[in-house]
Amino acid sequence: MHESLDFLNNEAMEILAKLFVGIVAIIHIYILVLEMFLYTKPIGMKAFRQTSESAKTTSVMMANQGLYNGFLAAGLVWSLFHPVDTVAAQLQIFFLLCVAVAGLYGAYSANKRILFIQAMPALIGLGFILASS
Repeated sequence: MHESLDFLNNEAMEILAKLFVGIVAIIHIYILVLEMFLYTKPIGMKAFRQTSESAKTTSVMMANQGLYNGFLAAGLVWSLFHPVDTVAAQLQIFFLLCVAVAGLYGAYSANKRILFIQAMPALIGLGFILASS
């Protein structure tokens, strides 16, 4: 009986891990769209607390940053569809660690909200991945 409960717990952890990987990927796709395409629009300026003038001045830099967020999202999506479970888990750990480090640095250097928007979901996902292995 105990072994079957462990199996269910492990299976539940794997599902939660994949759910959080997907959530983090979606967050980074949204960040890509904000930074690359909406940064100089009202929604982008509001999200990043920019004036029209400052958004125009920094729009190329933000588009570049958006591209990097897209690469993180692509890696996370790749990890969800990789056919080899151990490789998929390694990819998830790598890309979630990248997101967590970027989120921690962003919270330290730019805005404390980044800790909750970017770093925390990645760290929670990492916790589920490690708990399921």
